[in-house]
Amino acid sequence: MPAHDLPLLIDAARMAGRVATSFTGSAAKRWDKPDGAGPVTEADLAVNDLLQSVLRLARPNYGWLSEETEDTADRLSKDRVFIIDPIDGTRSFVEGSSTWAHSIAVAEQGRITAAVVYLPLRDKLYAAGLGLGATLNGKVIHASTQSHLSSATVLAAKPSLVAQRWKTNTAPEFKRGYRPSLAYRLALVGEGRFDGMITLHPSWEWDIAAGALIVSEAGGTITDQKGHDLRFNNTDPRLNGVVAGGVTVQTQLTDALA
Repeated sequence: MPAHDLPLLIDAARMAGRVATSFTGSAAKRWDKPDGAGPVTEADLAVNDLLQSVLRLARPNYGWLSEETEDTADRLSKDRVFIIDPIDGTRSFVEGSSTWAHSIAVAEQGRITAAVVYLPLRDKLYAAGLGLGATLNGKVIHASTQSHLSSATVLAAKPSLVAQRWKTNTAPEFKRGYRPSLAYRLALVGEGRFDGMITLHPSWEWDIAAGALIVSEAGGTITDQKGHDLRFNNTDPRLNGVVAGGVTVQTQLTDALA
Protein backbone atom coordinates (compact mmCIF):
# COMPACT_ATOMS: atom_id res chain seq x y z
CA MET A 1 0.00 0.00 0.00
CA PRO A 2 2.48 2.64 -1.15
CA ALA A 3 -0.02 5.51 -1.09
CA HIS A 4 -0.84 4.57 2.49
CA ASP A 5 2.78 4.33 3.68
CA LEU A 6 4.54 7.08 1.74
CA PRO A 7 3.23 10.09 3.72
CA LEU A 8 4.29 8.32 6.92
CA LEU A 9 7.81 7.81 5.57
CA ILE A 10 8.07 11.44 4.46
CA ASP A 11 7.00 12.73 7.87
CA ALA A 12 9.37 10.33 9.63
CA ALA A 13 12.28 11.38 7.42
CA ARG A 14 11.76 15.05 8.24
CA MET A 15 11.64 14.24 11.95
CA ALA A 16 14.84 12.21 11.54
CA GLY A 17 16.50 15.20 9.91
CA ARG A 18 15.67 17.41 12.87
CA VAL A 19 17.13 14.88 15.27
CA ALA A 20 20.31 14.28 13.25
CA THR A 21 21.03 17.96 12.71
CA SER A 22 20.72 18.62 16.44
CA PHE A 23 24.11 16.90 16.70
CA THR A 24 27.35 18.41 15.46
CA GLY A 25 28.98 15.75 13.30
CA SER A 26 32.56 15.89 14.52
CA ALA A 27 31.49 16.51 18.12
CA ALA A 28 28.99 13.62 18.26
CA LYS A 29 30.22 10.69 20.31
CA ARG A 30 31.65 8.10 17.90
CA TRP A 31 32.95 4.56 18.09
CA ASP A 32 33.78 1.75 15.68
CA LYS A 33 31.59 -1.29 15.22
CA PRO A 34 33.09 -4.77 15.64
CA ASP A 35 34.67 -6.65 12.72
CA GLY A 36 35.52 -3.51 10.77
CA ALA A 37 31.85 -2.69 10.12
CA GLY A 38 32.54 1.04 10.18
CA PRO A 39 31.78 3.92 12.54
CA VAL A 40 28.59 4.68 14.41
CA THR A 41 27.68 7.83 16.32
CA GLU A 42 25.18 8.81 18.96
CA ALA A 43 23.28 10.56 16.18
CA ASP A 44 22.82 7.26 14.27
CA LEU A 45 21.34 5.67 17.38
CA ALA A 46 19.14 8.64 18.21
CA VAL A 47 17.68 8.66 14.70
CA ASN A 48 17.19 4.90 14.82
CA ASP A 49 15.32 5.18 18.14
CA LEU A 50 13.09 7.93 16.75
CA LEU A 51 12.26 6.03 13.56
CA GLN A 52 11.60 2.82 15.41
CA SER A 53 9.25 4.60 17.80
CA VAL A 54 7.36 6.55 15.13
CA LEU A 55 7.14 3.89 12.42
CA ARG A 56 6.43 0.86 14.56
CA LEU A 57 3.80 2.74 16.54
CA ALA A 58 2.07 3.62 13.26
CA ARG A 59 2.47 0.13 11.74
CA PRO A 60 2.80 -2.37 14.61
CA ASN A 61 2.35 -5.37 12.31
CA TYR A 62 5.32 -4.49 10.08
CA GLY A 63 8.72 -6.11 10.55
CA TRP A 64 11.92 -4.15 11.15
CA LEU A 65 15.36 -4.28 9.54
CA SER A 66 17.78 -1.47 10.40
CA GLU A 67 21.54 -1.06 10.34
CA GLU A 68 21.45 0.08 13.95
CA THR A 69 19.12 -2.57 15.41
CA GLU A 70 20.17 -6.13 16.19
CA ASP A 71 18.57 -8.29 13.52
CA THR A 72 16.15 -11.08 14.40
CA ALA A 73 14.28 -13.70 12.38
CA ASP A 74 10.93 -12.16 13.37
CA ARG A 75 10.89 -9.94 10.28
CA LEU A 76 10.99 -12.98 7.97
CA SER A 77 7.44 -13.92 8.93
CA LYS A 78 6.05 -10.45 8.14
CA ASP A 79 4.38 -9.54 4.85
CA ARG A 80 5.62 -5.95 5.17
CA VAL A 81 8.92 -4.78 6.61
CA PHE A 82 10.54 -1.41 7.27
CA ILE A 83 14.11 -1.32 5.91
CA ILE A 84 16.06 1.55 7.45
CA ASP A 85 19.46 3.16 7.40
CA PRO A 86 19.22 5.91 10.02
CA ILE A 87 22.25 7.75 8.62
CA ASP A 88 23.72 6.46 5.37
CA GLY A 89 27.16 8.02 5.09
CA THR A 90 28.16 8.17 8.75
CA ARG A 91 31.76 9.02 7.87
CA SER A 92 30.49 12.03 5.92
CA PHE A 93 28.33 13.02 8.89
CA VAL A 94 31.37 12.90 11.19
CA GLU A 95 33.42 14.94 8.72
CA GLY A 96 30.78 17.66 8.59
CA SER A 97 29.83 16.94 4.97
CA SER A 98 26.28 17.40 3.69
CA THR A 99 26.11 14.21 1.62
CA TRP A 100 24.73 11.85 4.30
CA ALA A 101 21.11 10.73 4.09
CA HIS A 102 18.24 9.05 5.87
CA SER A 103 17.10 6.00 3.91
CA ILE A 104 13.62 4.65 4.75
CA ALA A 105 11.66 2.01 2.82
CA VAL A 106 8.84 -0.50 3.09
CA ALA A 107 9.15 -3.91 1.47
CA GLU A 108 6.09 -6.06 0.80
CA GLN A 109 6.80 -9.74 0.13
CA GLY A 110 10.29 -8.86 -1.06
CA ARG A 111 9.43 -5.85 -3.21
CA ILE A 112 9.91 -2.22 -2.21
CA THR A 113 6.60 -0.35 -2.28
CA ALA A 114 7.39 3.01 -0.63
CA ALA A 115 10.69 4.83 -0.20
CA VAL A 116 12.29 8.06 0.96
CA VAL A 117 15.89 9.27 0.80
CA TYR A 118 16.32 12.57 2.65
CA LEU A 119 19.40 14.80 2.85
CA PRO A 120 18.49 17.40 5.48
CA LEU A 121 21.59 19.57 5.01
CA ARG A 122 20.84 19.83 1.29
CA ASP A 123 17.08 20.07 1.69
CA LYS A 124 16.62 17.24 -0.81
CA LEU A 125 13.79 14.80 -0.19
CA TYR A 126 13.48 12.03 -2.76
CA ALA A 127 10.33 9.91 -2.57
CA ALA A 128 8.75 7.09 -4.54
CA GLY A 129 5.73 4.82 -4.33
CA LEU A 130 5.25 1.66 -6.36
CA GLY A 131 3.32 2.70 -9.47
CA LEU A 132 3.27 6.34 -8.34
CA GLY A 133 6.52 7.65 -9.85
CA ALA A 134 9.46 9.33 -8.14
CA THR A 135 9.89 12.90 -6.96
CA LEU A 136 12.46 15.32 -5.58
CA ASN A 137 10.92 17.89 -3.24
CA GLY A 138 7.55 17.11 -4.79
CA LYS A 139 8.61 17.49 -8.43
CA VAL A 140 8.63 14.46 -10.74
CA ILE A 141 12.08 13.16 -11.68
CA HIS A 142 13.26 10.93 -14.53
CA ALA A 143 16.30 8.74 -15.01
CA SER A 144 18.82 9.47 -17.77
CA THR A 145 18.12 8.51 -21.37
CA GLN A 146 21.84 8.45 -22.26
CA SER A 147 22.34 5.74 -24.90
CA HIS A 148 26.15 5.45 -24.98
CA LEU A 149 28.15 4.18 -22.02
CA SER A 150 31.26 5.93 -23.33
CA SER A 151 29.48 9.27 -22.90
CA ALA A 152 27.96 8.41 -19.54
CA THR A 153 28.91 9.55 -16.06
CA VAL A 154 28.71 6.66 -13.60
CA LEU A 155 28.91 6.78 -9.82
CA ALA A 156 31.43 4.14 -8.74
CA ALA A 157 34.08 3.63 -6.09
CA LYS A 158 37.57 2.92 -7.45
CA PRO A 159 37.55 -0.79 -6.43
CA SER A 160 34.70 -1.37 -8.89
CA LEU A 161 37.03 -0.48 -11.76
CA VAL A 162 39.70 -3.14 -11.15
CA ALA A 163 40.44 -5.16 -14.28
CA GLN A 164 39.20 -8.58 -13.13
CA ARG A 165 35.69 -7.21 -12.56
CA TRP A 166 35.17 -6.81 -16.33
CA LYS A 167 34.91 -9.25 -19.25
CA THR A 168 37.70 -7.60 -21.24
CA ASN A 169 39.96 -7.27 -18.18
CA THR A 170 39.55 -3.53 -18.34
CA ALA A 171 36.74 -1.26 -17.23
CA PRO A 172 34.74 0.22 -20.11
CA GLU A 173 35.14 3.87 -20.93
CA PHE A 174 32.92 6.22 -18.95
CA LYS A 175 33.34 9.26 -16.72
CA ARG A 176 33.44 8.36 -13.03
CA GLY A 177 31.78 10.24 -10.20
CA TYR A 178 31.49 9.37 -6.52
CA ARG A 179 29.30 10.09 -3.49
CA PRO A 180 29.84 8.34 -0.14
CA SER A 181 26.18 7.48 0.50
CA LEU A 182 24.82 4.58 -1.55
CA ALA A 183 21.27 5.81 -1.00
CA TYR A 184 22.22 9.24 -2.36
CA ARG A 185 24.00 7.71 -5.35
CA LEU A 186 20.84 5.84 -6.30
CA ALA A 187 18.69 8.92 -5.78
CA LEU A 188 21.00 10.92 -8.07
CA VAL A 189 20.56 8.26 -10.74
CA GLY A 190 16.79 8.52 -10.33
CA GLU A 191 17.09 12.29 -10.64
CA GLY A 192 18.99 11.87 -13.92
CA ARG A 193 21.99 13.84 -12.70
CA PHE A 194 24.13 10.73 -13.27
CA ASP A 195 23.63 8.10 -15.95
CA GLY A 196 24.46 5.07 -13.83
CA MET A 197 25.80 3.65 -10.60
CA ILE A 198 27.68 0.46 -9.70
CA THR A 199 28.80 -1.15 -6.49
CA LEU A 200 30.19 -4.66 -6.76
CA HIS A 201 30.75 -5.68 -3.17
CA PRO A 202 27.97 -7.31 -1.09
CA SER A 203 25.57 -4.49 -0.26
CA TRP A 204 23.33 -4.27 2.80
CA GLU A 205 19.66 -4.00 2.01
CA TRP A 206 19.26 -0.89 4.16
CA ASP A 207 21.74 0.98 1.92
CA ILE A 208 19.87 0.05 -1.26
CA ALA A 209 16.16 -0.44 -0.57
CA ALA A 210 14.86 3.14 -0.74
CA GLY A 211 17.10 4.18 -3.63
CA ALA A 212 16.15 1.11 -5.64
CA LEU A 213 12.50 2.14 -5.85
CA ILE A 214 13.42 5.75 -6.64
CA VAL A 215 15.48 4.54 -9.62
CA SER A 216 12.83 2.18 -10.98
CA GLU A 217 9.93 4.61 -10.47
CA ALA A 218 11.97 7.29 -12.26
CA GLY A 219 12.11 5.01 -15.30
CA GLY A 220 15.55 3.52 -14.69
CA THR A 221 16.66 -0.06 -14.19
CA ILE A 222 18.34 -1.66 -11.16
CA THR A 223 19.59 -5.23 -10.71
CA ASP A 224 22.36 -7.05 -8.92
CA GLN A 225 25.68 -7.38 -10.73
CA LYS A 226 24.50 -10.59 -12.45
CA GLY A 227 21.43 -8.84 -13.87
CA HIS A 228 19.00 -10.47 -11.44
CA ASP A 229 16.06 -8.55 -9.98
CA LEU A 230 16.55 -7.36 -6.41
CA ARG A 231 14.56 -8.99 -3.63
CA PHE A 232 14.45 -7.65 -0.08
CA ASN A 233 13.91 -8.95 3.44
CA ASN A 234 16.24 -11.89 2.81
CA THR A 235 17.52 -14.15 5.59
CA ASP A 236 20.97 -12.73 4.88
CA PRO A 237 20.17 -9.06 4.20
CA ARG A 238 22.93 -8.54 1.66
CA LEU A 239 22.63 -8.14 -2.09
CA ASN A 240 25.12 -9.34 -4.71
CA GLY A 241 26.24 -5.86 -5.69
CA VAL A 242 24.05 -3.34 -7.50
CA VAL A 243 23.99 -1.89 -11.02
CA ALA A 244 21.58 0.98 -11.67
CA GLY A 245 21.02 3.54 -14.38
CA GLY A 246 19.00 4.67 -17.31
CA VAL A 247 17.82 1.59 -19.17
CA THR A 248 20.49 1.54 -21.90
CA VAL A 249 23.47 2.44 -19.72
CA GLN A 250 22.46 -0.04 -17.04
CA THR A 251 22.24 -2.83 -19.61
CA GLN A 252 25.63 -1.92 -21.06
CA LEU A 253 27.24 -1.90 -17.63
CA THR A 254 25.75 -5.26 -16.68
CA ASP A 255 26.75 -6.82 -20.01
CA ALA A 256 30.34 -5.61 -19.58
CA LEU A 257 30.82 -7.14 -16.11
CA ALA A 258 32.72 -10.39 -15.79
